[in-house]
Amino acid sequence: MKKITDPRLLLITSMAIFGTLGIFVRNISVSSGELAFYRAVLATVLIGLFLLITKHRIPFSSIKREVPLLLTSGVAIGVNWILLFEAFKYTTVSVATLSYYFAPVIVTVICPILFKEKMTARQILCFVMSTLGIVLITGIGDVGGGTDLIGILFGLGAAVFYATVVLMNKFIKNVEGIHRTFLQFLSAAVVLLPYVLLTSGITLGSLSGIGWVNLLIVGLIHTGVTYCMYFSSLKELPGQKAAILSYIDPMVAVLISVTVLKEDMTPWQAVGGILILGFTLWNEIAPSTKKE
Repeated sequence: MKKITDPRLLLITSMAIFGTLGIFVRNISVSSGELAFYRAVLATVLIGLFLLITKHRIPFSSIKREVPLLLTSGVAIGVNWILLFEAFKYTTVSVATLSYYFAPVIVTVICPILFKEKMTARQILCFVMSTLGIVLITGIGDVGGGTDLIGILFGLGAAVFYATVVLMNKFIKNVEGIHRTFLQFLSAAVVLLPYVLLTSGITLGSLSGIGWVNLLIVGLIHTGVTYCMYFSSLKELPGQKAAILSYIDPMVAVLISVTVLKEDMTPWQAVGGILILGFTLWNEIAPSTKKE
């Protein structure tokens, strides 16, 4: 299947769908760990069926050295989802998403340590201003008391684990995007199962019809289909263009939070969000002096 769809359209669509995640998660009345487990299982089954039908075999012999890293990154994905879902419970979708988008800043700071690169003046400025954005979101204005702060901390925790996945993926060189996604989701499902059984247990019976619909959308659409669209588009697009379009996700999340969910956002939080998104975007589209 060659270039049936414009990769820009694929990325725009996937980012817009990612941005609507919070509104569906709010309608699923299970624990965050359980929801993360179902999300991983549904996406794994969908992608697995696709690989089976298309006879797209995973070349285990050539990627066996990278399998441990794939599985470990899958665990990080599972933890990342749990923390993000918890963030949605304690604070608004917009604030949780903006806290989560601190992840690129974490990657910027860690990369010089892992890859022996020097941080440029631009990167240092972006780090300082994005950190100021987090301070504005968490510490100034009416943040809504302790629950909002807890939600922000969960969002930042999710950002740490998402940054971990991004950094691990830099070491995975020989695995195609869809194979990588399948193995990571499979790993997440395997690790999350005992965690769910030891904590909340399986409570699917408590879901209403609306809950089931939302769960299937989150697992099949937001995860299985959208991740495949996302990775397919990344293969075809230059890094800077992909970086710019990826910011559709938080923009959609903020718009939905304010207009559909009618959640409040203080002026200081709005300024903080602009600082985080603006400076992380500026950092990502900056001219690179070194090859990744």
